[in-house]
Amino acid sequence: MKAFVFPGQGAQFVGMGKYLYENNKLARELFEQANDLLGFRISDIMFSGTEEDLKQTKVTQPAIFLHSTILAASLKYLCKPDMVAGHSLGEFSALVVNRCLSFEDGLQLVYKRAIAMQKACEKTSSTMAAVIGLNEEKVADIVRRVTSEIVVAANFNAPDQVVISGSVRGIEEASEILKVSGARRVMPLKVGGAFHSPFMESAHCELKAAIEKVNFFMPTCPIYQNYTAQPSSNTVEIKKNLIAQLISPVLWTKTIRNMVANGATHFTEIGPGNVLQGLIKKIAQVETSGINEDNNVLN
Repeated sequence: MKAFVFPGQGAQFVGMGKYLYENNKLARELFEQANDLLGFRISDIMFSGTEEDLKQTKVTQPAIFLHSTILAASLKYLCKPDMVAGHSLGEFSALVVNRCLSFEDGLQLVYKRAIAMQKACEKTSSTMAAVIGLNEEKVADIVRRVTSEIVVAANFNAPDQVVISGSVRGIEEASEILKVSGARRVMPLKVGGAFHSPFMESAHCELKAAIEKVNFFMPTCPIYQNYTAQPSSNTVEIKKNLIAQLISPVLWTKTIRNMVANGATHFTEIGPGNVLQGLIKKIAQVETSGINEDNNVLN
């Protein structure tokens, strides 16, 4: 069985989508539609902007969403997946590809999510760090010991890779304990704030209101969601899990294991970069591949 997976924030790069725009009529139309919907030419920032411009959350998130969904739409020869999943932001791309969300509604929700998250980040002194070389249970146990500050395990990316999220002081304190406890590396991440943590509560409220107004449709295949790591085709359940995702951990390791247990034998990453392929190889012995805009024949 074939699984499609979609990357989240951090996969962006200057020039993303330019080849698609220049070589595919449908892609060009969708990019121009996105520019009109957003009210600014995000395509110009993606194709030729600066790294500083592109890494703003309000730009990064819709840019990655557009790259993934437009790439998928442009490849008509691509067979339909049996299941889909997306890492954090990538969950919105997955919901467009399995027809649960329209392209227009998906883009507008992603942009509202990005604006809300950027506002939440500006209100706090918070950040994230990647912990390499300790298992998930150990990391989760250690961050619980930091009681003077807010620190949580935010992304369970692979058996030996967990991202923690919290206040700047809390992350510093937790990082020292994690290093002493045997972590090979604890790397601060270049992010605007503490995603998938209580610091995103205000953004969570805004996103909840936006999602509840949007029509979700019966998907063409199940989506394995970050909040539960379980498959769902129920639109009410999908909405609830998508809302909860913003202040809850991304259960990526469990997600991939559950997809494999339910028959997935090949994972295809659609969108910028190949981070998810690397994580999947650490989780399960399955075939992986990636579809990038310049290494495939477009229509």
